[in-house]
Amino acid sequence: MDDPHDQESPERTPTVACSRCGQEWNLEYELEELHAGNSAVEQFAMDHYRHTGHYPDDVTPYRVECRECPQGEQFLTERPAERFAKTHARHTRHTVELSGPERDTETVSE
Repeated sequence: MDDPHDQESPERTPTVACSRCGQEWNLEYELEELHAGNSAVEQFAMDHYRHTGHYPDDVTPYRVECRECPQGEQFLTERPAERFAKTHARHTRHTVELSGPERDTETVSE
């Protein structure tokens, strides 16, 4: 009988679904082959976006949009998004807008 607390148990392997693709993926590859650990879901979501142009279900990125530069950036966690926004504003003296799944849009400037 499988122990549900066993690290090797299939119940412990996270899955990610995408309704746009109509698929669900088991993240065993990200855990076993890529050794992504706690960032397995984030790694899969970023790879999925690079290949399809959209994120899986339940994944909403933080967006950093510069008012002067043509291309924005996206991050799956808040801390790197904030760091990028503040660094970009500081180095370029551009006004940047930072938005995310659990925050109001914030204007960042030097």
